[in-house]
Amino acid sequence: MAAKLDYRWHLREVMATRGMFSTTDLGPLLAERGIDLSPSQIYRLVAERPERLSLRTLMALLDILGCTMDELIEPVAAAGARRRRAAGAEPNDPPGPGEAGVGGFRPRRARIVPE
Repeated sequence: MAAKLDYRWHLREVMATRGMFSTTDLGPLLAERGIDLSPSQIYRLVAERPERLSLRTLMALLDILGCTMDELIEPVAAAGARRRRAAGAEPNDPPGPGEAGVGGFRPRRARIVPE
């Protein structure tokens, strides 16, 4: 089974290294490149990890900040996948004692048997 991947979003850190400490600094620079986002959208883009991001917006950010994609997005293994591999358990095994999860509380599939 393939490892599950996650990512870390480093936009705020990259902006800080470039001397941009406010989300309002980013708005006009994005607008120059044809990306029209509201102030709240820009804030969420900087402060939170985006679930979806258009390639045009990503390319505009890379151009504005003069950075590479590796500096902005860091791929990492998902936390749950790392713990299971370390424990040697299969991905669908219920969690063992002391592990968080709903393992024993999941309903079982009903079987209809003929009489």
